[in-house]
Amino acid sequence: MRSRGVRIGATLLAGAATLAGAAGVALHFVGWAVEPLVLAASAAPYLMCGAVLGTAGFAVTRQWVATGAAALVAVIGFATQAPLYIADGADGAGVAITAMQANLLFDGADPSALVEQVRARDVALLTVNELTRPAVDALGRAGLDELLPHRYLAPGQTASGTGIWSRYPLSETVEYDGFVLNQISATAAVPEVGPVSVYAIHPVPPIYDTGVWADELTRLTAIIEHAPTRRPVVVGGDFNATHDHTRFRAMTAGRYADAGAQAGAGRLVTYPTDKRFPPVVGIDHVLLDGAHATGVETVDLPGADHRALVARIVLHREP
Repeated sequence: MRSRGVRIGATLLAGAATLAGAAGVALHFVGWAVEPLVLAASAAPYLMCGAVLGTAGFAVTRQWVATGAAALVAVIGFATQAPLYIADGADGAGVAITAMQANLLFDGADPSALVEQVRARDVALLTVNELTRPAVDALGRAGLDELLPHRYLAPGQTASGTGIWSRYPLSETVEYDGFVLNQISATAAVPEVGPVSVYAIHPVPPIYDTGVWADELTRLTAIIEHAPTRRPVVVGGDFNATHDHTRFRAMTAGRYADAGAQAGAGRLVTYPTDKRFPPVVGIDHVLLDGAHATGVETVDLPGADHRALVARIVLHREP
């Protein structure tokens, strides 16, 4: 009698775990702009792990049909995440530089720590979100303008500000209208490469308004798709979206590649860093066209609520 109760309990737990895994898979593919679903999609990889537990639970109780069903869910879940871990092996010929993306939490991030990361990692292009005027001044005093003397900035109150710092001269600067937060671009003149389009973007988080979040991601996709062809493009930003959001994957379905996935860097979790638990979601990204990432990693940024993202990339020379 007791063994029957144990079997029933194990079956119920395995079933619940498998259903969680199936929910994670569904959230990865469903693109409905409904706030609970959008927020839950950020946790899709964690839910998918339930299918592995479900497979083990059903196997232990020798329920082979259920084991097969749970294993199928686990395999599908694995397939959705595998591209993040497999480097694309593209040709790395070209000019190597390092790009960095940082969210400063208004002026909360330690400016000296950011500048030291730029110096230590030989960063040539820096995109920044949540950039305030006091932060611009503090970064200047910390020496950022000496390392990256060219800049195009659209600072703002609290989260709205955005900026680009560059080792190379910048031209063709644009600020895009119609967004809640500031979205900007510029063209960097990189020696031996030619013009390189650089975008710094920051769509609103879905908790602001899921419909606005979805609309801004769609419009930002259209903006970067209209970047000049036959030249490299670097897009850095806090996208407020993960690999498991269909609208983010739409941005990498055409000419652009996610630098982290391109380098096979895996799940690069960047947010939040100001809680008692470690970061759980990867919402900061660098997208590339006409370039190839050879390595991407996250780095601590004291005082911010995001980890910064550092991408070592190779810019392909203009034909």
